Amino acid sequence: MCQPLFLEPIYQERIWGGTALRDQFGYQIPSEQTGECWAISGHPNGQSVVKNGPHSGKTIGELWKTNRALFGNYPSEVFPLLTKILDADADLSVQVHPDDKYAKLHENGELGKTECWYIIDCKDNAELVYGHTASAKEEFIRQVEAGKWNELLQRVKIKPGDFFYVPSGTVHAICEGTLVLETQQSSDTTYRVYDYDRTDQGGNKRELHLEKAIEVTTVPHTDAKTEFDVQEKSGVKITTFVEAEYFSVYKWDVNGEADFNQDKPFLLFSILNGEGLLKVGEESYPIRKGDHFIMPANSGDFAMEGKLEIIVSHP
Repeated sequence: MCQPLFLEPIYQERIWGGTALRDQFGYQIPSEQTGECWAISGHPNGQSVVKNGPHSGKTIGELWKTNRALFGNYPSEVFPLLTKILDADADLSVQVHPDDKYAKLHENGELGKTECWYIIDCKDNAELVYGHTASAKEEFIRQVEAGKWNELLQRVKIKPGDFFYVPSGTVHAICEGTLVLETQQSSDTTYRVYDYDRTDQGGNKRELHLEKAIEVTTVPHTDAKTEFDVQEKSGVKITTFVEAEYFSVYKWDVNGEADFNQDKPFLLFSILNGEGLLKVGEESYPIRKGDHFIMPANSGDFAMEGKLEIIVSHP
């Protein structure tokens, strides 16, 4: 029986980052402009390291290459998913991501980037940019070239507990005062459409990628569905947010003791709140807010005990 793989996250400093990753999760962030915790990552730009058991000290990428059986021999050249927590202390740029076909051709074989967001926390009246109003590509190009951002960009009010599915081709931006758990394809390709004319410390504006952005943007925009399936069984409420081509994402609210069976190639877990125990076979592992771990293939039956809010995903 396989042990769970507990992971050491990677932190990424960003112009829009802040201190919420430290203040809310107790992480040892590198600076007061830390925007991203790459919590479960096999991407070359930031790899999580296993911190327990026989695979301690190895990265997910290494294990993917040398011990694919841990992941149910899942058929992908690279570890397919990336779980992040984002602290938007300021607005992120308005951006769009390519699909697999475009990224493979234009980004050295990188995966495309479909993603989704669970809103952990946000300020009152916080909002996101999610989609646009153009009905045809020509209109989209005209509005971008004229800088008519207020007319073009679709803004949505948000609150903690909201969930958004963001397929590749969706124009989007996480805005100021928002803490988000993001589940995405393992890709680091972003095309900036608009960055509020911000400058860095050297007075330089960040690069935009308008040509590629225009090519990959879906026009017209359509909102993804927001009806979720909720099931309750002994000790747990399971909310299914999305079951889609690249990933399925759920929220588990554990209250008491709940039994599960690991029948997927692998499962990714991020503890957003609470503390308790993970029981696998004869072993018990303390788990608490801020922990991230993978349940490998062939983990079989396991249990969780305590009061916990968890985001769970698999490819």
